[in-house]
Amino acid sequence: MGDPEQPRPNTVSTTSSTPSENFSTTASIAYDRGFLKTPQGILLVAEIVLGMLVWALIAGTEYFRFPGFGWVMFIAVCYWVLTVFFLIIYITMAYTRISHVPWATVDLCFNGSAFVLYLIAAIVNACSITRERSHWNHNYNSWAASTFFAFLVSLCYAGHTYFCFMAWRSRT
Repeated sequence: MGDPEQPRPNTVSTTSSTPSENFSTTASIAYDRGFLKTPQGILLVAEIVLGMLVWALIAGTEYFRFPGFGWVMFIAVCYWVLTVFFLIIYITMAYTRISHVPWATVDLCFNGSAFVLYLIAAIVNACSITRERSHWNHNYNSWAASTFFAFLVSLCYAGHTYFCFMAWRSRT
């Protein structure tokens, strides 16, 4: 086939690495015990508990027949899930390992939008309640209680927005 006397073409050597060689295989999860004692930690827990009450009280009724309650459920469930996500990030101190994210800005935008949308949802919730719409007293009582808790959650998000704004302003 080929003549053994001719010089071989230039050869290229390659090395490959597996993804596991590029990342540490020993991961430790940090836990910030003091976070839940801070004002932000207390507000996060209050937002989770009160937000869960809002959507649980509405979910136990025939809310799907009225678009206003569907909106309140959408806001309550979405922000409840996101707030739980933020609680996990802050308790595990994951924000220290993801340093390229401007956490003060993200936190301010999240809590500011939560305050505005929850306040709108609480007003929609309050305006949607009528005795004629509730076939049973159960619906009326649940909707009235969910309105009360929606306004409380709005206040919690407002307070949290204030603390986030102060943290954001001090870092700018």
